[in-house]
Amino acid sequence: MKLKPEQLARTLKSESFPLYWLAGDEPLLLQEAADSIRSHFRNSGVDERELFNIDKGFKWESFSHATSNLSLFAEQKLFELRLSSSKLDETGKSAIKEFLDEENPDYTLLISSPKLEAGLMNTKWFKGIEPKSIIVQIWPINKDGLSSWLSQRLIQEDINADAEALQLLSEKIEGNLLAAMQEIEKLKLLAHKGAGETINLDANTVMQVIADNSRYSVYNLIDSSLLGDGVRCQKILQNLRDEGLFPLIIVGALSRELRLLLPMIEKREDGQGINAILQANRVWFNRKQAVSNALQRLHSEDIWRLLDKVRKIDQAIKGMSLANPWDELSLLVLEISGQQTASMQKIG
Repeated sequence: MKLKPEQLARTLKSESFPLYWLAGDEPLLLQEAADSIRSHFRNSGVDERELFNIDKGFKWESFSHATSNLSLFAEQKLFELRLSSSKLDETGKSAIKEFLDEENPDYTLLISSPKLEAGLMNTKWFKGIEPKSIIVQIWPINKDGLSSWLSQRLIQEDINADAEALQLLSEKIEGNLLAAMQEIEKLKLLAHKGAGETINLDANTVMQVIADNSRYSVYNLIDSSLLGDGVRCQKILQNLRDEGLFPLIIVGALSRELRLLLPMIEKREDGQGINAILQANRVWFNRKQAVSNALQRLHSEDIWRLLDKVRKIDQAIKGMSLANPWDELSLLVLEISGQQTASMQKIG
């Protein structure tokens, strides 16, 4: 059974399942969901917990042995599998299926993994284990929802933040919720908050005590450009450059995205509806707004022109021209986002 994260607590109280699978790429939210499950079973009398970190060389026999090693006395136990990848090999799939088939009422399995790919969720194996499982996909907090999330967390800590402070704080910790919680703790310490006291947070306080902990990825850059947010694109690109990211990684990601967009744009130009195109191409719901925006703005000839610029930036990175790849990437993402530039450098 698939659940939203906010439905997990209520379901834990009402019914039990042998398997709980938490999947997502936001460490803080994943950790908090796992903590809520551990806490629930600990309060229910499950004191034993056995952890397995699953990497490429993991021997699944150790897990199978542990879960089939029945004691003379009934002992409730929580087993945890922490997957480095959501792509399980056949041995791993068999071990998890055998665990569920044994139906030991004293054993519960908690799996934590990166986000689940559609390919895995559509397999016969996954559909077979789903009725006996709780599946919770945890998505990162997007830019639009970050201020609301921050406001709720601050209120929980008796901190009132005005709109300007929330905006500034959001910009400084975007993409890094763990850093956000660290900064909230820092605010409490610096304010010398006593019991029952409330902190009033304004923009000046944020400027004084909050470090810039934004952590972006190439995918944030792509989605911002598709959404038409040129200013944010430049901030993300500079952040990636400061982190020492090799620009060819960005070029590869942009090239792939543009090539995926091309057939969708051609379908839109043939008269198909955008919602139907998004559904047919299995665009994840958290990306639908960005892709939809691009489909409405861009034309097929735009994509071919942009791909040609990608090719030239690739050549610049490989030393086949004198152009600065980072400058050209800056102009490219601005053009994808629909921003008009005063001048465009030509790559020879």
